[in-house]
Amino acid sequence: MNKATRRYLIEFCASIAAYCVILVLSLLLIGNNPTAAWCFPVVLTPVIPTGFELVVFLRYLRHIDELQRRVQLEAIGFSFGATGMLTFAYGFLQNVGFPQVSWLYIWPLMISLWGIGSVIAAWRYR
Repeated sequence: MNKATRRYLIEFCASIAAYCVILVLSLLLIGNNPTAAWCFPVVLTPVIPTGFELVVFLRYLRHIDELQRRVQLEAIGFSFGATGMLTFAYGFLQNVGFPQVSWLYIWPLMISLWGIGSVIAAWRYR
């Protein structure tokens, strides 16, 4: 594992850990007082560590070699396009009775498809 990848994994895991802690704390606070005025900023606090995750990933992209960047670009392109197609198709299915789905599922879908795209792209360039 190279230095850029090791740094990325450490920083990314730290951001994910912060996200998990902040998410649990915010849900506990809101659960006790769901109608309080301060709930709006509290419910958004888990977004802060995701901003750090974005910064960590962008720094990682700047420090990897050209082939790794190409793999990541293809993976992100696959994730972006496939997420668009799947959410678009499901939107049409909702018109014929499929249940409404929360927007909270879009981000995990994108991340999952990015992982699949990374495996496919890395396999192509091996």
